[in-house]
Amino acid sequence: MTEGILDGKLALVAGVANKRSIAWAIAQALHGAGARLAFTYQGDRLEDSVRKLAETVGSDVVVPCDVSSDESIEAAFDQLGERLGGLDILAHSIAFAPAESFEGRFIDTSRHAFVTALEISAYSMVAMARSAEPLMAPRGGGAMVTLTYMASERAFPKYNVMAAAKAALECSVRYLAYELGPEQIRVNAISAGPVRTLAAKGIPGFDQMEAVIEARSPLQRNIEAGDVGNAALYLCSPLASMVTGTTLYVDSGYHAMGM
Repeated sequence: MTEGILDGKLALVAGVANKRSIAWAIAQALHGAGARLAFTYQGDRLEDSVRKLAETVGSDVVVPCDVSSDESIEAAFDQLGERLGGLDILAHSIAFAPAESFEGRFIDTSRHAFVTALEISAYSMVAMARSAEPLMAPRGGGAMVTLTYMASERAFPKYNVMAAAKAALECSVRYLAYELGPEQIRVNAISAGPVRTLAAKGIPGFDQMEAVIEARSPLQRNIEAGDVGNAALYLCSPLASMVTGTTLYVDSGYHAMGM
């Protein structure tokens, strides 16, 4: 049904760490619909893994990008512009907070942990959107999508400062959608339910999150990374041509429940 819907489109996927990453599920969905893919990676430790995964979807466009550095972001998008000639899709799947910020009370969050979480998890989307804009606008627009979590709206014990970062990210999506809309660039977020990625192992109580969603959500089951990939494909495709500034929930319907 979606085969070929992204033929001729150029997509950047940022945040792939391994084959279990949600970002990788998004990459597979975009590739299956015909998009040509490019990837960024953070640090030398991830380069080999990302390059090997990129090869499996026929991509050799893999560039370093440290989102804590404006210079690194600008250099990455300069390379992408040279090698791709433009951009139609940006999939942002980048988040980080110091491990200790998940262990104690939110009130004890250090200034450093707070700044780090918001810089990497929220500001990086703003900075990457700014660099992507001049690559998308000449092609008649494009689509950007990022990943959030319902802890931005409700208290999830131990999610702590990452919840504040996700709230900032969602607000950023709305402002980016407003400002980039005249250029026909759409910006949306996906609020995904818990997915068993390597990063999820660092969140205390993750197993409990899964159990609660399975017991109380309307569909009574947990999602998989591929479900998020399919949602991203929709938001980045012509099927969502009039959808922007929104948060799409992919969580088995759990967000709709009061108890």
